[in-house]
Order: sequence, then C-alpha cells, then structure tokens
Amino acid sequence: MDYALNLQNIIDIKVFQKIQDDIADATGLAIITTDYKGKPVTRHSRRTDFCSIVRKDSRLGELCEKCDSRGGLEAVRKGKPYIYKCHMGLVDFAVPITVQGQYLGALMAGQVLTDESKGAELESIIQCNTNIEQDKELMEAYKGLPTIPFDRIESIVQMMFHISNYIVNESALKIVQTELNEKNIKYMEAKREQIEIEKELKSAQLKALQSQVNPHFLFNVLNSISALALIEEAPKTHDVICDLAKMLRYILKKVNQMVELEDAINYVTAYLQIQKVRFGSRLKFYIDVQEECKKVKVPFMIIQPFVENSIIHGLESKEEGGVIKITVYQSGNSIVICIEDNGVGIENSMIELINEGKDEEYRRNTSSGIGIINIRQRLTYHYGDKYYLNVNSAIDKGTEVKIILPK
Repeated sequence: MDYALNLQNIIDIKVFQKIQDDIADATGLAIITTDYKGKPVTRHSRRTDFCSIVRKDSRLGELCEKCDSRGGLEAVRKGKPYIYKCHMGLVDFAVPITVQGQYLGALMAGQVLTDESKGAELESIIQCNTNIEQDKELMEAYKGLPTIPFDRIESIVQMMFHISNYIVNESALKIVQTELNEKNIKYMEAKREQIEIEKELKSAQLKALQSQVNPHFLFNVLNSISALALIEEAPKTHDVICDLAKMLRYILKKVNQMVELEDAINYVTAYLQIQKVRFGSRLKFYIDVQEECKKVKVPFMIIQPFVENSIIHGLESKEEGGVIKITVYQSGNSIVICIEDNGVGIENSMIELINEGKDEEYRRNTSSGIGIINIRQRLTYHYGDKYYLNVNSAIDKGTEVKIILPK
C-alpha cells in the first residue's frame, strides 16, 4: 500500500463505533478503541460511573492512561489479548489489532470485577495505594460494578480479538483491491495512449513517404494545368490552381521555420479563396494586417488551423454561411492576431479544455484537437511561456481566437 497503515485510513470509524457499542451492550463491558500511540479513535462505550469518577481526579486519570498504554504494549509484545488489573483493582484487557504483521491499535475493555481467586492471579499493571473506602461517592460506584465470571471474560476477549481483526483485515483487503483496480485502470489508459502514439507514428511515416514526391514535379504539373485553364478560357479554374500552388510552395519550403506574417497571411488568403469555390457566397472573409506587422517573424502554421476550424466546425453547418475576420495589429511590444467567426460556437466545456491546456482530453472529445495541440507546441517551443493563446465562444454567436506574441 502507498501510505502508512493506520486505523483511520482502513476502517469507517462510525461503523466501527456502532459495532463497539453493540458489543459493549451485549457483554456489559466498557470498551474504547485506541490507535498504536494509545490515542482514542472511538468514544467510550458503557464507561462505568466508577471510572468516570476516577478520571475526574487528574492524578488518577494519568494512571488510567498509563494502564491503557502499558496494557496495549503488553498485548502487542505477546501478540495476543492481555488480561490484567488496573491501578484501581478492576479487570481490564487489551485486544491488539494487527494488519500484515503491523500493530495498528487495540481494543481496551473491561472495568469489571471477577472471581476473587482468579482476580488475585492477574497481574496488577500499576500499583496504587488509593483507599476507595475513604471516598463515599467512589465506594458507591464501586458497589455498582458488574461482576463477570473469569471464563466468560476469556471467551469475550477471544470473540473481540477475532471480530476486530477480521473487520480491520477485510477493510485493508478492500483498500488493496481498490488500489490494484486503480493501477490497472492507469495501466490500460497508458496502454491505450501508447497505441494511439504508435498509430500517429505510422501515420507520420506514411505522410513522410508521401511527401517525398519531387516538389518541382508538382509545380510543373500545376503550371501546365494553369496554362491549360487559360487556353480553355477557364479563369476561375486558373485562379484556384494558382492559390493551390501558393499553398504548396509555402508548406514545402517553410515547414518547421519561422515565417514572415505576410507570408502566413498570403497562405491563409489562398486557402480561403479555394474554400470560396466550394462555399460560394456563403463564405465571406476580411483580412486586416497593420503594415508594421507584415515583416514580423512568427512560427509556421499558427493561423490557418484556426481558420480551418472556423469553416469546418463553425460555418459549414450554417445554411446561410458566415463571415471570418482576421486582424493583426501591434500592441506595445506585442503582436496580436485575432481570428473571429460568427459560426455555431463551441460548448463551454470544450472551451475550458482548450484554455486550460488539457490538449489530450480535448483531442479525445473533438476532431479538431490535433491542430490546436500542434500550434500550442510550436508556440511553446519558440516563446516558452511568453505567449498568450485564448479562445472565447458563445453558442449560435461565434468564436474568437486571440494569439499574443512578443514582437
């Protein structure tokens, strides 16, 4: 087990108190449960009037605590219940509670009288010269103490020994089983994550293989198709091909680099122009970049994935389409990039995952998680914690992504 064993961790004290009370009522004994330091973990059950009076006297009360402590230690030393006489001559006993060989505490019980012959044979754990007969109140209480045959006391002791240790060991076993279950769940989660990583690796390897196509070949083919579109008088097709060529040139040449904001915006513009072929008048976009920001270097591909999310998750399902607005401006020593849309919005639970950086959990709940995870990784790689990324959204109103970078 990961933590030190103690009674409070293992048993439900309230339940154990009820069992203790029931045993005390059934046997006529006073009972209290202490931890391995001798400190009570339960309330007294059926404490006698005699002992209550004794404990009011500070000197005698200290002797009572010493009796409990020594009785418990003797029970531990013997490894079994220990029956003895307290400093006031009453029969008490300590029942040790052990789990996995570790002493956790004891049931301290008794406060009764027994047969004179048997009582005389018991060890007096602490000697005391208190004369009970001189105290009228104490003497009256002493006369009210129950007298229990010694063989019955022995039977009760054994019963309590078996019951208490059974309860505690069963509780400890349940805790161990719970910990094993939790570890098994963590192992299964780790295994699942490992499988996902292996899938991503294979996918990345496939993409790397696919990307080995000669870029010059791609551009030559696109140029040929573009020229053919002009010959066949298809200017829109020509424009789409040119936009695609711009995107490919940007991706193939700039990957893993810092790029000028102007290049990043040109790439996003080409992407949006291609999307307009599909969406037509349903898609409108506006881009406003301050002149002094255009030559600022930023990490590759930190804008387009958010624009793509705006289209796929924000506007695609809206019959009337929508608007995407991109603004870039300088604020003090920072560059602010805003991507806004008036799409369907994002649920608050998902927004919290994004803004709290819980990327893996967000990824499990949405298909757009990989792009955001990659953006955050690139920003962290280049800026450490000196950047700001935040997403605000409202259902049926739209989403705003704000990225603030040091200039």
